[in-house]
Amino acid sequence: MKAIAILLVAIMALFAVAPGAMARENGGLVGGIIGCCFGVRSAAAYNDGKDLHWREWGRIIPLAEIVFVVWDAVDGMNGLTTADFASQYGSNYY
Repeated sequence: MKAIAILLVAIMALFAVAPGAMARENGGLVGGIIGCCFGVRSAAAYNDGKDLHWREWGRIIPLAEIVFVVWDAVDGMNGLTTADFASQYGSNYY
């Protein structure tokens, strides 16, 4: 479990430090990793040219993911839409 967590943190650091190192393509390794870790909706959005929100990256941290899951649930219960998030964070994410 620790090895998986370390691997995921290393991948996250790679995305943060060297974004130009991996060319954006539809699918591929990056799309597969995002689909595996965050689900099909995030992978499809990434393949459409969107970036992952920092709260989505928080889901790969063991135990801390609970905070982000509850946070997302509260936003969902409050009726926030992707248009609300796009106006708040920018259209690059939503």
